[in-house]
This record gives sequence, structure tokens and C-alpha cells, in this order.
Amino acid sequence: MHLEGKTAIAAPREKVWAFLTDPNSVSRCAPGLESIEVVVPGEKFRVLAAVGFGAVKARFATDVEWLDLEKPNRARMKAHGTAPIGAADATTEMTLADGPDGSTELTWTAEVTLAGQIASLAARLLGGISTKLMGAFFACVRKKVEAGGKKSGRRRKRRGENKV
Repeated sequence: MHLEGKTAIAAPREKVWAFLTDPNSVSRCAPGLESIEVVVPGEKFRVLAAVGFGAVKARFATDVEWLDLEKPNRARMKAHGTAPIGAADATTEMTLADGPDGSTELTWTAEVTLAGQIASLAARLLGGISTKLMGAFFACVRKKVEAGGKKSGRRRKRRGENKV
């Protein structure tokens, strides 16, 4: 499945880049995220996230790796997640460009593939759910970056770290 989108963020490109390439910062906007562990700083991290597909909820243990980081213009990553009812693979890319009045134009794409029982169960729902989750994610990113990346009242447990 191919997903793509654009959003404008009222902040300089360097600030948007710093937020989006920091797993601990961006994790505050990831729907269903339960934990995050940085394995190799700037290269790899691992997350545990629960995602609902209609009546089916799956908890994915996911390894994420940066493939390309061209600061502050472009980043590409791949992710492989497994759950008891299947697996998911994704490759994503984001491009940042200067927008009007010091803002940043963020363009992103994602290629997502599901395998196993989850693929057949979620096939009809994946497009709508993915669009909803990505919309919520980027709305949160925009809000946090524009507000200076301040922490929200939500608290998440991060493996190996204190609660934030």
C-alpha cells in the first residue's frame, strides 16, 4: 500500500528536522506507541506499538533503521514489525523544503506491506485506518514543533529511561 502526504509547519527546517529525526521526540506523536528503545543512536531504534484494525488489535515489536539522512533536506527509513498475527514492513521517506515566511514544507511517502493473518483481516480497513493515523501523527508533530517541542501531559514509559 502506498501512502503520501504534505503538511506545512510554521517553524524553520532545522527545527522540524531535529524533531522528526529524534526517536524520543517524535515518539510522543506516534499513535499506539507503548515503548521505544534507541539501539544505535542516529541509526536504529526499536518500538512496541499496538494498532487496531477494526475489531482486530495487534501489538507490533518493530525494528526501525535510518537508511539515508541528508540533513536537513531528506530522510529515509525502513521498519519491520512482527505480531502474533502477522508482520508489517514499511519504507518511508520525508523531504523538507523552505516554505513561505520561515515555515517548512514536509512531503512524505510510505510503502507498507502486511503479511500473515493480519493482511487478510485488515485489507479492507488498512487505507482508512492508515490515513487517520497519519493525519493524527502529523497534526501532533506540527503542534509540538510549532510550540517548541514542549512535552504534553501524556506520559509514556520508555525502556531504559525515566518517564517523561
